[in-house]
Amino acid sequence: MIAENRYLPAVVGVDLAGSTKRATGICKLEGDKVTSCTVVHTDEEIISYVQKENPAVVAVDAPLSRPYGRKSMEDKTDRHFRPCDRELLRRHIPFFPITLGPMRSLTERGIRLKKILTRRGYVVIEVYPGAAQDIWHIGRKQDGLSKLRKGLQKLGIKGLGKKMNGDELDAVTAAIVGQLFLQGKAEILGNLKRGAIIIPYFKEPRTMPLHGDSC
Repeated sequence: MIAENRYLPAVVGVDLAGSTKRATGICKLEGDKVTSCTVVHTDEEIISYVQKENPAVVAVDAPLSRPYGRKSMEDKTDRHFRPCDRELLRRHIPFFPITLGPMRSLTERGIRLKKILTRRGYVVIEVYPGAAQDIWHIGRKQDGLSKLRKGLQKLGIKGLGKKMNGDELDAVTAAIVGQLFLQGKAEILGNLKRGAIIIPYFKEPRTMPLHGDSC
């Protein structure tokens, strides 16, 4: 069971969309229960939700840093991967490269949102629900929402509505990883100060320092 302590501080999970025209899933997880979950669109809506719920951690499903040496996602350079991305590749975890098409706008939005929330005193971490779902063997939303919902329930999560869409279920997954991070039960790929992806441990807890370029 993932959610072992129902009295853990609240975590907000955000399945960020690259555009305000698309839905962003957002939820609040308190211990083992989802107490709030909805869909928003604008940065202002996301910030307002976070301020209302006042979580210990905001776990965002979006790249929150650029590859080392890139001043913007539009730079013409051969730097496409961060060390944390390369670690995902090494572990054969599928993901979209952050310099690929729509991922550019998602990355810039994530970086901008993190700056705003950090300035307001919130701890913001980058998570990857797809990786967590692979590690837990519960299926991604592409495999069917019913399968993913049941998988999250088997992890001990309560309050999952039958009408939750894929964005909301990914936001719940993001929040679970944020909760594990608070408990010291998550693996940090990269450098927290310069950029990292937080994922659940594959097996036994261990650290995975990545040397070289920062994320």
